[in-house]
Amino acid sequence: MYFDPKRVKHNRQITHIYKKSSIYIICVAVLFITVGFLTTVSPAYRVSSTTITNWTGDLDSSFFLYLLGMENKSFRNAVPEDEAHPEVSNLIFEMATNIRPSDTRSLLGQELPGFLTFQNEIIVAGEGTDYTNLPVESSPPLDDVLKDRDAVIDENDEEEDTEKPKEEQLNTGERDVVLVYNTHNRESFLPHLPDTDNPDDAQHGEVNIGKVSQRFADALEKNGIGAKVDKTDIMSVLKQQGMAYHESYQASRDVVREAFASSEDITYSFDLHRDAIARDKTTKKINGENYARVMFVVGAEYADYDKNLELANKLHNLTQEKYPGLSRGVIKKKGSGSNGVYNQDLSPNAMLIEFGGVHNSLDELYRSADAVAEVFSDYYWDAEKVNSN
Repeated sequence: MYFDPKRVKHNRQITHIYKKSSIYIICVAVLFITVGFLTTVSPAYRVSSTTITNWTGDLDSSFFLYLLGMENKSFRNAVPEDEAHPEVSNLIFEMATNIRPSDTRSLLGQELPGFLTFQNEIIVAGEGTDYTNLPVESSPPLDDVLKDRDAVIDENDEEEDTEKPKEEQLNTGERDVVLVYNTHNRESFLPHLPDTDNPDDAQHGEVNIGKVSQRFADALEKNGIGAKVDKTDIMSVLKQQGMAYHESYQASRDVVREAFASSEDITYSFDLHRDAIARDKTTKKINGENYARVMFVVGAEYADYDKNLELANKLHNLTQEKYPGLSRGVIKKKGSGSNGVYNQDLSPNAMLIEFGGVHNSLDELYRSADAVAEVFSDYYWDAEKVNSN
């Protein structure tokens, strides 16, 4: 039988082409099937952007630069020459397990209740602040939050300072430049709830953190700064839309977006909350009066959060100057167990402030609202002077 080397080589080439073509067709088919599945599957089973964020949020940013640099050499210039290439095996392990080999907190946080708090970062520690007493994001059953409860308010708690701004004082005129709202709007305070001493039950439809927001806005007005208080009952919105408590920030996001879209004047937004830790951690005596301490919280799972962090640091420092010990500090939150955004991606001037705790009374909270409004007013008018020059 005659052996033709050229024919054999030709047949091998044809076979190789067929194999490559088959693999290509299979890959394209798998891609289309996967895309079709992801776009037609029920929303409850889709991979959400939040899930993807949780998978990749803690990865070293140099890894992404490294990947981009493999395709575009200009990205390599952003990586220092002496920096070693990331270990791909470690990165794959992190994405698969959410455990970072270099950080034991990521392992313990999955096993020990409450340990996930330690993945948050204290940027500035106020008096007595450490990783054992940071704010914790609770997620009570929505039906419990919406229960009717009795509440008691002392007459002194409802007294308001009627002093009006001086005519020569700086003011924003008819413009409201600050939005004040409450994502967890029914957070209440045990001193005003006679039928319970359980912090988990400190929820009320009227006597709640919303009163502190109103006092804060009134104090801003007295310092010449127009402020708008949004009184949307976010908890009722969740109930109406079939959402869970942990989706509160998604519901309040519409409030913030609408406020910014409907008014070009609004440039700052403050989301006020209250903490649930012990009274001795949330109370400070200043000049013989008890104040509910405050903490500035910044999410770290969105671009340019450093701008919001800069504002938080400035407000903390100014608070410390005027009211030493009032601020518990500034913390940065991200990862499992926290929202990580808090609608702060909508504005570099968005801030979440923890006002006191579940054991504070309204009179203590009102003093703090007045104090923080005074501090912010000083900051605001100084910034206006700089911008006008």
